[in-house]
Amino acid sequence: MNFPENLKYTKDHEWIRIEGNNAVIGITEFAQGELGDIVYVDIQTEGEDLAHEEIFGTVEAVKTVSDLFMPVSGKITEVNKGLDANPESVNKDPYGAGWMIKVDMKDASEVNALLSAADYKALIGH
Repeated sequence: MNFPENLKYTKDHEWIRIEGNNAVIGITEFAQGELGDIVYVDIQTEGEDLAHEEIFGTVEAVKTVSDLFMPVSGKITEVNKGLDANPESVNKDPYGAGWMIKVDMKDASEVNALLSAADYKALIGH
C-alpha cells in the first residue's frame, strides 16, 4: 500500500498535498480500498469557505456512502470534474488522477496538526 511521504493525512482518511498557500485534497489508498468500487463522487461546495473538519462532499461506493471532511479551513477553488465521468479514478489513482478538490487555505498552520505518513500508517495498523 502506498503512503506518499510528501502528503499529510487525517484520521478520517483524507490526504492533503500542500502547494504554497494552496492544497490538493483526496482520499487515501487505504480509504478507497475499504470503500470498494467507487461509483459516484458528489462535491457541490466549489467556491465555498469551509472550516476544518466540515463536510465538503460525499463519495459513493457500491455498498455505502461516505462523507468527505476538510483537513484544513479554506475556500474550495476547484473540484476535479474528471471524477464526474470517471469516479473509478479514485480507486485506480487516489493520489493522482483521483484527487477531489483544490483549496485556498485560510490558516496554513492547521497543517501542523495533521498526520505524517508514518503516523497514518500506525493509525490504520500498517
